[in-house]
Amino acid sequence: MVTVSLQEKNGFYHAVVNYKDDNGKRKQKWFSTKLKVRGNKKQAQAKAEEIRQEFENELNSTQKRKNNIVKTDVLFLDFLNEWLKIVKKTIEPSTYNSYEQIVNDRITKYFTKNKIKLVDIQAMDIQEYYNTLFSDGLSANTVIHHHAIIRKALDYAYKMDIIQNNPADKVQRPKKEQYIGSFYNENELNELFEKSKDDPLNLMIRVASYYGLRRSEVLGLKWDAFDFDNKTITIKHTVTIGKIDGKRQIYSKDRTKNKSSYRTLPLIDDIADRLLELKEQQEYFKKAFGKSYYKKDKEYVFVKPDGKLTRPDYVSEHFKNLLKKLGLRHIRFHDLRHSCASLLLAKGIPMKAIQEWLGHSNFSTTANIYAHLDSNSKQLSAQAITSAFETQKEIEECDSSTSSNKLVACAN
Repeated sequence: MVTVSLQEKNGFYHAVVNYKDDNGKRKQKWFSTKLKVRGNKKQAQAKAEEIRQEFENELNSTQKRKNNIVKTDVLFLDFLNEWLKIVKKTIEPSTYNSYEQIVNDRITKYFTKNKIKLVDIQAMDIQEYYNTLFSDGLSANTVIHHHAIIRKALDYAYKMDIIQNNPADKVQRPKKEQYIGSFYNENELNELFEKSKDDPLNLMIRVASYYGLRRSEVLGLKWDAFDFDNKTITIKHTVTIGKIDGKRQIYSKDRTKNKSSYRTLPLIDDIADRLLELKEQQEYFKKAFGKSYYKKDKEYVFVKPDGKLTRPDYVSEHFKNLLKKLGLRHIRFHDLRHSCASLLLAKGIPMKAIQEWLGHSNFSTTANIYAHLDSNSKQLSAQAITSAFETQKEIEECDSSTSSNKLVACAN
């Protein structure tokens, strides 16, 4: 049975839903009614009942899907599609989008021809699927993504006591390939900045290159991310694009890729000056467009002249065409992030500092991606080892010397 009660929090009414999970354990979930406490109790009670009913319907729907999965004759492919519906609300939209694309593409194509029941699937069946992917020319990293989805889905079936074990655990996980990204050197970046100075993406390109930001982080920048007095920039909001329920749409969130990606960095003077110029330009456009100016995205930095947020797919496509137009070597917009890291390494910045600048979750991520570019530390290692052997060589020469002049030289 699902019940609901009203609670006050931060001046607003919240609906507190009480229910039992699959194991019979009582749980609670809080939902904001978005109604202020003062003078809205009746409306809040009605809203709470709506929330309870919607939650109960979703709970029953989820339970129905679980019951469908339990059937012993259910095919592995049908199970995967039911599992996707179950986990949809528990993962990020971008993650669900990638899961859905993989399942609907190659997994569906393969297991439509190879009709294997969920209860019958074995490690060899999964391995043969991976072999097919490799035969089609897919990389080990791509196969790892497929493996992650299949393993998580089967792990759910195992925890629900639908299967006796997870056969994906017995499959040898492909070894991850080292990723080597493309990048521009210092001269190429300066050439890009200069040649694109009249392009609407110029400042976005500079920000991505200076700070090594992901595309989602650049587009997620709001004006409140910049403290012009204390000269700081805080990366805390992201904007991405993906296909959800068959429709390609933009979605934003007030959090970054991981905890380390939320970071505050110094605001570079050149960027600060250009941002203030952009702000003045946007004020001009607001007046020029008048009532037709799109105000819903006014908090964002990188918007079009009419006020609408710049689309992520537009950035990637425009950047590709811009490089072609300017006669510059092709790289992806994301490779500006790699260019930033390579430039920092070339300037002798320690790898740990680069990790913090880029917002990687751990040091190994930074080291694995950029270790091959760390020529400075390799040069220092070469000098150290050369110095060590030269010292040893001098000692050996002194030990073998019989000349009094050489002995005097060695003593000195």
